Amino acid sequence: MSEMLEQMSEYVHDLQDRITTTIGELDGVSFKEDSWERPGGGGGRSRVLQDGNVFEKAGVGVSVVHGQLSPEAAIEMGGGQEIKDLSFKAVGLSLVMHPRNPMAPTVHCNYRYFERGDGSEPGSWWFGGGADLTPSYLFEEDAEHFHKVHKEACDKHGEDLYPRFKKWCDEYFYLGHRQEARGIGGIFFDNFNERSPEECFAFAKDCGDTFLPAYVPVMERRKDMEFTEEEHLWQQIRRGRYVEFNLVWDRGTKFGLRTNGRTESILMSLPVTARWEYCHEVEEGSREAQMLDVLKHPREWVK
Repeated sequence: MSEMLEQMSEYVHDLQDRITTTIGELDGVSFKEDSWERPGGGGGRSRVLQDGNVFEKAGVGVSVVHGQLSPEAAIEMGGGQEIKDLSFKAVGLSLVMHPRNPMAPTVHCNYRYFERGDGSEPGSWWFGGGADLTPSYLFEEDAEHFHKVHKEACDKHGEDLYPRFKKWCDEYFYLGHRQEARGIGGIFFDNFNERSPEECFAFAKDCGDTFLPAYVPVMERRKDMEFTEEEHLWQQIRRGRYVEFNLVWDRGTKFGLRTNGRTESILMSLPVTARWEYCHEVEEGSREAQMLDVLKHPREWVK
C-alpha cells in the first residue's frame, strides 16, 4: 500500500468513528458494525443504524480495496485511452442518512482516493467526493448553512473551488429522466489531482471534516418538528427519486457492482421505505411545488 493510501485509510477510519459517535448520540441508538472482505482483494467496515429514534436508516461505510479493472472500466477512467495496467487500489468513506421526519433532510457524503497501477504515471491517482443535501421540504436557512460551511472549507484552498464544485454537484446529482436535481446540492469533485498529492489530501480532509458541522445543526432544528401524513407521503415519493438516481445514474454504484464489490455495502445508501405513485402531481403554490421548483432550477445559496 502506498503512503498516500495509508494516510487516507487512517483518515477515513477516524472520520467514520467521529461521525458514527456523534450521530449515534443525536439519535440515541448506536450503530451496528459489520466488517467484510471483498473477493479479489481488500475489504471494509460498515456501520448501520436502522429503525432509530431520529433516523430510519443511517449508514457509514469505509472500504480499502484492490483488484483488477475490466478493460471497459479502465478505458472510461482513462478518458477514453487504453490502459495497459488494469490493477487498482481505492480507499474511501461513503455515507447516507435518511431521517424519519419529513422536515429533516437526507444527506450524502463520500470521500475517496484512487490509484491505477503503482500510481506513478500522470493521471493514475486522484481524489474525489463531496457532500450534498436532499430535503423533502425546503428551509432556506438550512440550504444556506450547508453551503456556507462547505464554501468556507473550499475557500481555504482557493476561492475558485467552491463555485466549480458546487456547479459540478448540481450537474452530477441530476435525474435526466425527470429533469430535476436529486436535492439542493453541496459540492462534488472527481479526478482531483491538479495539485500535489499532499495538497489534494489536505483539501479532501478539510471537506470531510466539514460534514458534522454542516449537517448536525440542520438535524437539531428539524428532527422533532410536527408533520402530517400527507407530508410523510411526499417524503416517501422523494425517496423514490433518491432510489432512481442511485440505481440509474450514480457512477459509484455502478463501479462498486462492476468491480465485484459487496452488494449490501454498495446498496446501503437506499432507504428502508420509498414510494412510487403513477403520474403524481403536486398542488400549485404548495410547499411541494416550491421544492420541485428548486430542484428544476438550482439556486446559488451563498456568495
